[in-house]
This record gives sequence, structure tokens and C-alpha cells, in this order.
Amino acid sequence: MSANSAEQAARLDVVLVKAGRTKIRYPAELLQDDGNRIAVRAPWAGSGVRDFGFVRFEPGDVFTEYYWRDRWYSVKEVRAADGSVKGWYCDITRPAVRSGSDLVVEDLDLDLWRSADGRDVRRLDEDEFAESGLTEADPEAASAAVAALDTLEALASRADGFEELLS
Repeated sequence: MSANSAEQAARLDVVLVKAGRTKIRYPAELLQDDGNRIAVRAPWAGSGVRDFGFVRFEPGDVFTEYYWRDRWYSVKEVRAADGSVKGWYCDITRPAVRSGSDLVVEDLDLDLWRSADGRDVRRLDEDEFAESGLTEADPEAASAAVAALDTLEALASRADGFEELLS
């Protein structure tokens, strides 16, 4: 590549699988892959606005997402179009698998939200998790998922939040 040409940023497709089917696939810029933690950045991949009541995801939002090959969660820093931090959305997942240009993660229904100011830390979708049947079908995975949610909630409740985890 010549000194005058711009290098193409590495791209991955993030593939979120739920109940054996692809829930969403979206392109992301690979920021880092250290062999265990993978960091990517992507614009909000949903169509239109998704209003949860406690946060709105909307066009222009940018997600910096962190996945691990040995942990049962992902952490996504959410920024508004103006660059301000909205908060962190965490998915409980099986450990991430990178296969070629795909980063595949299996969603296990449990989620956690932490607002930018740290005042709002909330568990999400525990009812979906209970209804998923994972506890009966794969008790070890269910136990790992609940432990991961507990870990993330403890980190989110600290004053520095996810700073140490993501630095």
C-alpha cells in the first residue's frame, strides 16, 4: 500500500444468534482483537428508534462493543450522535466465536443496563430467560448466564463502572 492511500479499516459482521436463528447481523469496524477480547464499533443497527423507556437507541447512536472468548457476556458502550455517553447495554451470551469475518454471539436473553451517570443499573429480560427453557435444557449454561449477570451488576454498581473491564 502506498503512503498516499488510506488503509481500509478491518471489518467484521457481528452475528447475534438467539434460539438457533440469526436475530441480527450488522457490519462493524474491528478496533482490537487481542486473542481473548474483541472490540468493535458500529452505528445503531436497528431500524428507526427503539425506546426502552429508560433509554432510546436511535439513528446516529454509536456502539463500541466488547466481546470475550472466555466470558459469558458482552458490554456495549452507547454514545449519542453528539458523542455523549448514554450508558452501557450488556448482553448475557455464550463466549464469542470469531470465524473469518464473522463474530458470532449467542444471546441468552438476560441483559443489564447502566446509565451514563451510574444511577440506573437494571436487570432486563429475566422473564424471557425463565421462559427460554435454558435452565432445563442446559443447566450449566443457565448457571453461567446467571453468574455473568451477577458479575456485571456488581461491576456496574461501582463508581468507576466498567472502566477497568474495558480499558
